[in-house]
Amino acid sequence: MEATLTKIPKHLQKYVVDQQYEKYTAIDQAVWRYVMRQNHHFLKESAHQAYTGGLTSSGISIEKIPNVHDMNEALSPFGWSAANIDGFIPGVVFFDFQAHGILPIASDIRKLENIQYTPAPDIIHEAAGHAPILVDEKFSEYVKLFGSIGSKALATSEEHELFEATRAYSNLLESGTANQEEIAAVKALFEEKQANVTELSEAEQISRLYWWTVEYGLIGTMEEPKIYGAGLLSSVAEGRSSLSDSVEKRPFDLQTVIETGFDITKPQPQLFVCESFEQLIEAVKEFASNMAFNKGGTESLEKARRSNHTATIQYDSGVQLTGTVSTILKDSNGEACYIRTKGPSAIAFNHKELPGHGKGKHGDGFGAPVGRLKKSTCPLGEMEIGKEYTLQYESGVTVTGIPQQFLRDQNRILVISFDNCTVSFNDVILYHPEWGTFDLVVGETITSVFAGAADSEQFYSDMEEVVQKPLQKKEETMLEKLYSDVRRLRETVMIREELEEELKQVFEKLSADFSEDWLLRVEIFELMEQFKVLSSWKNVLLQQLVGIQTLHPEFPELIQRGLRLAKEKGL
Repeated sequence: MEATLTKIPKHLQKYVVDQQYEKYTAIDQAVWRYVMRQNHHFLKESAHQAYTGGLTSSGISIEKIPNVHDMNEALSPFGWSAANIDGFIPGVVFFDFQAHGILPIASDIRKLENIQYTPAPDIIHEAAGHAPILVDEKFSEYVKLFGSIGSKALATSEEHELFEATRAYSNLLESGTANQEEIAAVKALFEEKQANVTELSEAEQISRLYWWTVEYGLIGTMEEPKIYGAGLLSSVAEGRSSLSDSVEKRPFDLQTVIETGFDITKPQPQLFVCESFEQLIEAVKEFASNMAFNKGGTESLEKARRSNHTATIQYDSGVQLTGTVSTILKDSNGEACYIRTKGPSAIAFNHKELPGHGKGKHGDGFGAPVGRLKKSTCPLGEMEIGKEYTLQYESGVTVTGIPQQFLRDQNRILVISFDNCTVSFNDVILYHPEWGTFDLVVGETITSVFAGAADSEQFYSDMEEVVQKPLQKKEETMLEKLYSDVRRLRETVMIREELEEELKQVFEKLSADFSEDWLLRVEIFELMEQFKVLSSWKNVLLQQLVGIQTLHPEFPELIQRGLRLAKEKGL
């Protein structure tokens, strides 16, 4: 893990956890193997051409859960690396990982009861879904470009609250330990937060673009599309149904895509088919042209204020103010003339924090005028230290004080520090002399506004790390031991009589104590077919599976798929 961390920017290392590979049980391994065998069998003909070769190239085995360290090494030749994270992380952070060529991978794996699909991030989705297609050069370019753009997208405060509710809801569904009352309560909160989201922010729009492409995208022709979306590549059910007539296919169109919402807890009723990854690259560039980080101005400042989260405001001078925008004062034309942030703030230039202007100095917020100075005002370059000046902005903002320091980049003035300073607007005092030094950011216009910090390494340097879940070392349950035994029998070369005797003992114990487990019975059937053993017991096992099929609506299809593949491989 330490070797991996050296490749990850410091501000992202806080989200990285140890995979703790030894936590995976034999049942976990069987879940991985079942999903991967099913998907590989189906997807070798139905997925994008990069998928099959990409599995091996990205360090992924069908037979066992991948070690993320091995994946990290395997992805290196393709300009990528991999890192373990603990489930859901904020969208801005997720995209930031990808912008740096790092594939964030959730370390947990779905439970057997959620084998077809889980709304919570898991290693099947993150590793087997995302990694293989990254070996395609154009798709890799698209994902990195998307990451750099998506990490700048501004969300609303309601969307941030919805994210937290979504995380809680999906994690509860995956946990398998919650009762119906607990699920109902969390679902109600999720639906309440969802109803509060009434504005289609740029963050929501770009998340839809990501969802309908990287997660659930199809590529090729409308008549014969291929799968490339990770959600489809990692789902036993949706991967297969995606190409059937039950799911509507629509030609990819940027405007239509960003107008189409999605529900992570349900199968998708429609999918979009792009012609090529080049089409996606052009689409995300087109979308980015209208984002706040490219447009700037008052409208973009308002987006930052509505986000109520850390954002960066960039002036035409190159100076960048990072903080949570709380107040925007406007002139008679409705244009921003004074910006105030709340809480920890910092000033940077070209994404490097200026000396003495970090959160330690500006921990309680920052106030900054923006606009042109009146022609009658003394030019900033002619001002002298120790002499009082009054700066009059065309907007009506006035700054009166004594310059004590000029912070420059070559000949350009970036920040002027005033003592005994008063700042006012329309006779309202915005800054009092007794508040101490006033640091005036120099700039006439706002050229860019984006989510996150200008200098992330400095701004988030004191952020708490993600808490690593403790590894719970516990003895194998009897059922887990039976799964381990079958796995050992499959991987060990032994004479027929020994294999038959040991497999018989496992089957007898399974029949006596675990009448509802279908997956291990499918694995035993596979060994019966492959090695032509226990032929007289095969009908007994199949009759047990017939009974188990009645226990859950999903079981018939899961069991029959497993048996069909076992028969094909056993021929």
